[in-house]
Amino acid sequence: MWEYEHSIETSATPEAIWRLWADVENWGTWNAEIEKIEINGPFAAGTQITMTPPGDDPVLLRIAEAVEDELFVDEAEFNGLLLRTTHRIDRIGQDRIRVAYRMEITGADADEAGPQIGPGITADWPDTMAALVKLALS
Repeated sequence: MWEYEHSIETSATPEAIWRLWADVENWGTWNAEIEKIEINGPFAAGTQITMTPPGDDPVLLRIAEAVEDELFVDEAEFNGLLLRTTHRIDRIGQDRIRVAYRMEITGADADEAGPQIGPGITADWPDTMAALVKLALS
């Protein structure tokens, strides 16, 4: 297994973060790594999202879990690998939260393939999360 986690603390509310997450069609406003994105139903477990990074092929994601104002998990299957990303909101104080993204890559050859593909997928997380939080505060 390969894993990576990044988090950021903010005074944004869980509801503000959740609204931005649930508004999938507008993820590109705070995530520069999205050229095009479509969702085929509600922001809920079982719904599929087709995300196209700039200059790349579309990636099919499935929402595996969604708990309003707390977390959502998306999964993508790729060459015998499962890429599972948990997007989580942790309350850490009266007016503070921590937003954390965690990716786990499992499956055949994950120990070899994960270090090859994982860092490229997660490299933009600090910038993306900073943009998310900034928008949530506006």
